[in-house]
Amino acid sequence: MTILNHPPSSPDLTALASRALNLRRKMMNMASGKGEGYIAQGLGMADCLATLYFHEMRYDPQDPEWKGRDRFVLSTGHYSIAMYAVLAEAGIIREDELSSYGLNGSRLPMSTFDDTPGVEMVGGSLGHGLGQAVGMAMGLRLDGSPARVFCEFSDGELQEGSTWEAAMGGATFKCDNLVALIDCNGIQADGPVTVKIEPVADKLTAFGWETVEINGNSIEELVQALASSRNPNGKPKAIVMRTTPGFGIPTVMARDRAHFVRIDNSEWTALIEELETHNG
Repeated sequence: MTILNHPPSSPDLTALASRALNLRRKMMNMASGKGEGYIAQGLGMADCLATLYFHEMRYDPQDPEWKGRDRFVLSTGHYSIAMYAVLAEAGIIREDELSSYGLNGSRLPMSTFDDTPGVEMVGGSLGHGLGQAVGMAMGLRLDGSPARVFCEFSDGELQEGSTWEAAMGGATFKCDNLVALIDCNGIQADGPVTVKIEPVADKLTAFGWETVEINGNSIEELVQALASSRNPNGKPKAIVMRTTPGFGIPTVMARDRAHFVRIDNSEWTALIEELETHNG
C-alpha cells in the first residue's frame, strides 16, 4: 500500500510548485480543442490541489476507496478539470484517460460524477458540499477514524443558506477533523459575486471556526495554513483562499469574463506556450 502521509516539517516548496505546473499543463491539454470550459477556475486552484495531494492528505493511489484515507470533497463540481488533473498526477486515474474530458460517454464529464475513482461526491448542484463534508467528518469520528475531511467550496456558495447552516453544524458538533478550503476568486456565472458576503474570514470565525485568510496561489502560505489545521482543538478549520482565475497564464488572468472561458482553437498553442514561458 502506497500511502502519502503527513509531511516532514520542512516541505519541498520547489517540488510542490512543479506539481502545480504539471496540473496546469494537464488542464490546458484537456481543454485544448474543446473551445470552452471552466479552465480559469482550475488554473486558480492548481496550487491548492498540489499542496493538498502531495503534501497533506493521506491516501492510497492503488485503492481510492481505502477506509483510512483522508477525504477531499469538491463542492464546485464544475472545477472537475482540476480534480481530474490531480487524480491523474497522483496515479488514481490513468493519464491517457484525460483526453476524454468532457466527451460523450466519458467518466470525466465537465461536472464531477462520484463513480469516477477519487471523486467523493457529485458537485453539480452548488451549496451542498460543506453539508456533506460535515456529515462525513461526523461519521469518521463515530467510527474512531483518524482520517480528515477537506472540503473545497466557493465564495459564490456563500450566497447559499445551506452553506451557512452546514457551517453552524460543523462548529456545533466540534468537527475538528474538517477543513474548509474556500475559493474566494470573486466571480460567479455572470460576473462578480453579487451578494455581500464579506468579511468571509470574520464571519466564519463568528460561527465558531478557526479561520485563516491567505493568498491561495502561494504554496508557502498554503503549507502553513494546512499545518495549522491539524490542531485537534474542537473547532473545524477554515482556510479562506484569495485566488486568481487563470493563474499562471496572464492572458487568461486578464479576461473580464473568466467563469466559463471560450477560447478559439487557434489560441490554445499560444496559451500553452505562455504557461511555459511565464512559469519557466
